[in-house]
Amino acid sequence: RPLLDAVGYYLPAPSDMLPTKAVDYKNNKELTLQVNDEEPFTALAFKVVTDPFVGRLVYFRVYSGVVKASDQVLNATRGKPERIGRLFLMHANKREELDSADTGSIVATLGLKNTFTGDTLSNIEKPVLLESIKFPEPVISIAIEPKSRSDQDKMGEALRKLSEEDPTFKVKYNEETGQIVISGMGELHLEIITHRMLSEFGVSANVGNPRVAYKETITAKAEAEGRF
Repeated sequence: RPLLDAVGYYLPAPSDMLPTKAVDYKNNKELTLQVNDEEPFTALAFKVVTDPFVGRLVYFRVYSGVVKASDQVLNATRGKPERIGRLFLMHANKREELDSADTGSIVATLGLKNTFTGDTLSNIEKPVLLESIKFPEPVISIAIEPKSRSDQDKMGEALRKLSEEDPTFKVKYNEETGQIVISGMGELHLEIITHRMLSEFGVSANVGNPRVAYKETITAKAEAEGRF
């Protein structure tokens, strides 16, 4: 409680922040967004979560303007229109439904099918692009395979949803070895991923080291001397 009180007392409110830098979607020129409700709507999606009860939730922070449930907006990062579904103010394990979200609000919404972490949502008539989020590249990889045929059917969907939630988690099929390889930021990161597959998606999997496809190259010299 003292920490939260200090945040309220000492840190700036959204209205106290300096104008936000952005790029005009149409002419690629830099501009500034005034931090108030009168500006066109602009927000940054910073988290995607698959909720077992309500479905795919996209968290975003409103940098300017106001958005209402059922408004049509533009995903300026991908150039695709989206329709805002229900809006929620998240309270740990509780959700409070809202009619609208104003400048500075941090909310979650349903119904965004083509929006991912780091994407800009903006007014469809005056679209702009905010600076995206940069993520580090994965540093460790393991091979993963389903324990049974029923797990095989569910694994692809589980890995797809988990990779949508976490941009530092990557999934790749190695055609040379026939293995599914998952990559992350460390051993604990990948352990949590495999645990979530079991607890949230009911998928049991075996993990191991990725196989290496060894290759040989025939050089011009070796060919000339008859060595293969």
